[in-house]
Amino acid sequence: MAAHRKPRQRSLGGRSARTAFTLALAGAATATAFDGTGQAEPNLTPAQVKAKVAKLYQEAEQATEKYNGAREKATAAEGRLRTLQDEAARKEEKLDTAREALGSMAAAQYREGGLDPAVQLALSDDPDRYLDGAAFAERAGDRQSAAVSRVRGQLREIERLRGAARVELTSLKARQAELRTYKRTVTGKLEAARRLLSRLTAPERSAIGEAAGGTDARTSRASRAATDGRDGLPAPGSATAEAPNSRAAQAVAYAYSKLGSPYVWGATGPDAFDCSGLILASYRSAGVSLPRTTYAQIGAGQRVSRSELLPGDLVFFYSGISHVGLYIGDGRMIHAPNPSAPVRVAPIDEMPFAGATRVV
Repeated sequence: MAAHRKPRQRSLGGRSARTAFTLALAGAATATAFDGTGQAEPNLTPAQVKAKVAKLYQEAEQATEKYNGAREKATAAEGRLRTLQDEAARKEEKLDTAREALGSMAAAQYREGGLDPAVQLALSDDPDRYLDGAAFAERAGDRQSAAVSRVRGQLREIERLRGAARVELTSLKARQAELRTYKRTVTGKLEAARRLLSRLTAPERSAIGEAAGGTDARTSRASRAATDGRDGLPAPGSATAEAPNSRAAQAVAYAYSKLGSPYVWGATGPDAFDCSGLILASYRSAGVSLPRTTYAQIGAGQRVSRSELLPGDLVFFYSGISHVGLYIGDGRMIHAPNPSAPVRVAPIDEMPFAGATRVV
């Protein structure tokens, strides 16, 4: 019988090593491509870059509105938590006063020859254990019963407040986790857009910016004025005169005064805005309080059709109601578009129209 020899193992050197290394690189490249990061895209035309950047900005704006909503909820939860903690602290002060009164009773009883066991337990580190005992009512006098009854009520109220505070703290932590998630999403989308735009020359970027801001002559003049500084900004003109009331007119005038202000996600003024932040600030200047987010703002007034639009109406875009502008008449609005453009005048036709609301 022929001897069976164990196959000779080859070391990972030479050709085999090179093959393994090549396969490893190919696997890494494939994984990176599926992950969507680090993989260089083919050369894109300015038009393709514009389309990709527009999509990234829209996705970032959706995440921004979710961030704004989570921040609003976090602020509310934080306020409720602070109120509960303050109330619990006040109750604890009253409890201390009640226990001091029981201590005075105890001292008097001790001087008279003995300390009532009921009072001993009421002053212990765990008085609630005794307060629930049936023996207390039988052994304590009327005055002591009333005092310890107050302590019992205060202990239970404090525990209720602490329980409510724990619930609010849990809610706050959940909102804070949402904020971190949405913030990562927004910054990731904006960074991806920045990388795409950095591939273009300055003239190409400028051309994309002009296209994003609208192509009609009035919009172009307003956009140039908005980016060139405060001189030569368009006046509200007939927009305020045609507004349905003085508050809508004031909101329009405020928005005009903010032309050229930078877009900053999460900002509500006075020097920078995101889209819903500009609307919030505009109506705040007129004494009208609006919700923070686009998807809440659309429900803050009376819905109107596109044919019924008047200056001061809120106009919303995209199926997810992720963008909003302030209508100023003649088919135009003032809005905060995205980080590539400041607050500017634009036609409402430049984005998919989703609805409109008249606030006042």
